[in-house]
Amino acid sequence: MLLYMSNSARGAQSTPLHSVSVAGAVVRDDGRLLAIRRADNGTWELPGGVLELTESPEEGVVREVLEETGIHVDVDELTGVYKNTSRGIVALVFRCKPSGGAERTSDESTAVSWLTPAEVEERMAEVYAIRLLDALDANGPHVRSHDGRRLIAQQ
Repeated sequence: MLLYMSNSARGAQSTPLHSVSVAGAVVRDDGRLLAIRRADNGTWELPGGVLELTESPEEGVVREVLEETGIHVDVDELTGVYKNTSRGIVALVFRCKPSGGAERTSDESTAVSWLTPAEVEERMAEVYAIRLLDALDANGPHVRSHDGRRLIAQQ
């Protein structure tokens, strides 16, 4: 059975309130993590974006990482599900391995860098850093919510 959240009022036709994005936690053999500095707001994040209607989540991750960084990836596994409660975005994060390509910027990124876990914590807001750091442990997939600025305590 397929269920989704909607703004329906007692059965009236409606549109979903959530969108789905995908992101790649790309980990090199040396433990460095792929990150971009976004062109629209200058923040450091992991590469990703909105999942297209006709693609699988894994296909979306491969496309988004390549578009934003120039790096080809092989998708390993889902490491987390993250909900931005203020914007209604549910993000699926997949651990990936680089399989080719070369770092380059795009219309969506002004810098592409391989960061250590310590650099991830220094450069990224907590709500994005945790997505990369969660991908490094074997306790996933993690399920977390945030309000756009900080994590919301899990019950």
